[in-house]
Amino acid sequence: MVIIGPMPHVLLIEDDASVRDGMELVLRRHGYGVDTAATGEQALALLAEEGGARIELAVLDLMLPGMDGFEVCRRIRARSATLPVIMLTARGDDADIVTGLEAGADDYVVKPVTAPVLEARIRAALRRAEPSGQAREADDLAGLVIDRAGLTVTKHGVPVALPPSELRLLLELSASPGRVFSREQLLESIWDHTFLGDSRLVDAAVARLRAKLEDTPGKPRYVQTVRGFGYRFGPL
Repeated sequence: MVIIGPMPHVLLIEDDASVRDGMELVLRRHGYGVDTAATGEQALALLAEEGGARIELAVLDLMLPGMDGFEVCRRIRARSATLPVIMLTARGDDADIVTGLEAGADDYVVKPVTAPVLEARIRAALRRAEPSGQAREADDLAGLVIDRAGLTVTKHGVPVALPPSELRLLLELSASPGRVFSREQLLESIWDHTFLGDSRLVDAAVARLRAKLEDTPGKPRYVQTVRGFGYRFGPL
């Protein structure tokens, strides 16, 4: 991978020194700048410092001493809706994965993870955080205003903060109101998962999006489920 311009800067939060050192070495070889933290408290302190502004993505282990990764993710999200977070879990446990995604993580990988997989997930997450290049300036959809040029969302004039994966999901669905998207289509277009990936990423992002947009998340007006097929935006 050849990087032109400033190097993307990653915060790696991992308590196992050997795993942390190995991941840091791999990322630096691929051209990334890396800050490391062994605990959630150290990671949050780094983000709070002036130098934290240079961090463009966090790779977060869920099993940390003291403050666990779930709480660290929640605090990162409280501080920034836009910083991409990839969580690392030693187990493919459904409860851990769902809880991590609900806490605000954009993607996850199960350890042990190979260097190519981790680097590909990081590149995909950074692409999701970039401007989408949507042609239209803005949509006003029943009180929900989606500014596609400025990448902002407001509901009845109140700003709605969305992390990159949720924003891209909303942009994708709302660009074609009424069209049904399968989970596989959304995994490929939003998360760059070109294989049959994990639909929990889509379902968790939809749940978080509904919690922020819908007056009654259990009876969604904007992001609707089409049972057996996937999701659509509207009809409103």
